Amino acid sequence: MRLMGRGDLPREVGVLAIIAFVVALGFGIVAPAIPLFARDFGVGRTAVGLAVSAFAFFRFVSAFGGGSLVERFGERLVLTAGLVVVAVTTGAAGLAGSFPVFLALRAAGGVGSAMFTVAALSLLFRVAPPTHRGRAAATWQGGFILGGIAGPAAGGLLAELSPRLPFLLYAGFLLVAGAVGLVMLRSAPEGPAPATTGVDLGSGAVPLRAALRTRAYRAALIANLGVGWVAFGVRNSLVPLYVTEELGRTVAWAGAGLLAGSLAQAIALLRSGRLVDEWGRRPSLLLGSTLATTSMLVLVAPPQLGLFLLSMAVFGLAAALLSSAPAALVADVSPARGGRLVAVFQMAADLGAITGPLVAGWLTDVASFQWAFGLSALVLAAAVGATLALPRTVEQPGVPAADAPGG
Repeated sequence: MRLMGRGDLPREVGVLAIIAFVVALGFGIVAPAIPLFARDFGVGRTAVGLAVSAFAFFRFVSAFGGGSLVERFGERLVLTAGLVVVAVTTGAAGLAGSFPVFLALRAAGGVGSAMFTVAALSLLFRVAPPTHRGRAAATWQGGFILGGIAGPAAGGLLAELSPRLPFLLYAGFLLVAGAVGLVMLRSAPEGPAPATTGVDLGSGAVPLRAALRTRAYRAALIANLGVGWVAFGVRNSLVPLYVTEELGRTVAWAGAGLLAGSLAQAIALLRSGRLVDEWGRRPSLLLGSTLATTSMLVLVAPPQLGLFLLSMAVFGLAAALLSSAPAALVADVSPARGGRLVAVFQMAADLGAITGPLVAGWLTDVASFQWAFGLSALVLAAAVGATLALPRTVEQPGVPAADAPGG
């Protein structure tokens, strides 16, 4: 059967990628301003950290509720509502006159972010054909990566003009993205026939308990936990300290390492989605999780600048596969409107992003950076083990298990 190219993906995938770019661009613009704005209220570093983590925490605890809303009201309305919530709370946060008000608005923004993310992923999984789910996930992730690269540079300049300006600009971006979603996603079609995964999918949403009994869904959750732990947690919290304290270099080298990882991921995303669709979920996930584990093990070695840059680049390559293969597995398990399954999948990454910096930071304090990176490697290695336990039949979505070759 001919596998179509990225240009043959449903129109909704491209629309969602554009929205992802706008959201990530705006988030990148506002990120440098958050600690500066919080410090203007005269609070300490702990309170500044709370302003950053409140968003992530409320995003995590509200994700499951967002999944239920998706199953009840549909992806388009929940996606738009989530973007409006983040827009309103972000704009109001930029005008806040006290730190408690600012903190409460940041927390409320996390709820809207959870609604948007779960709804967008649920729609992406539903409209993408089984043979194109890897490419659909890579296209969506590509929007986030490009926006994330472009945003922080502009955000730093804007924050110097006024710490409030990035918040107001981000709110405007989100309102534009919400309008695009409301108009261009109006006629999203029903999803294609599901692939065989060992669960009686029927025509509706797959029960969470049934999905958790499948090795494919469990492997996706474990892999996403590892991605959140390292990509959204340890990399951002420990890498700058590792570069300045262990390598004895300036923070600019930390930025260079993170940029190398982002560029490697962006380039690899051009091929990773096709690899997931044509080579198969299992080998793609195995390669991605193995590369990610290796990238952390490299940092367990004695500190060297060259090894650090190599580690960041290798993890970027791995992240491209880990942003496509686990998502494709979840879509295979729940191609219908499975908001709660998508919510738990997203919660796995958020849990890693919340606990990773805390546990790894504690290990750094009581032991060393090498111990923290070693533990991170073990978390990623768990995805290797879960992938090896996958049946080979998941490699060819849309093909009944009885017809799939065993090799």
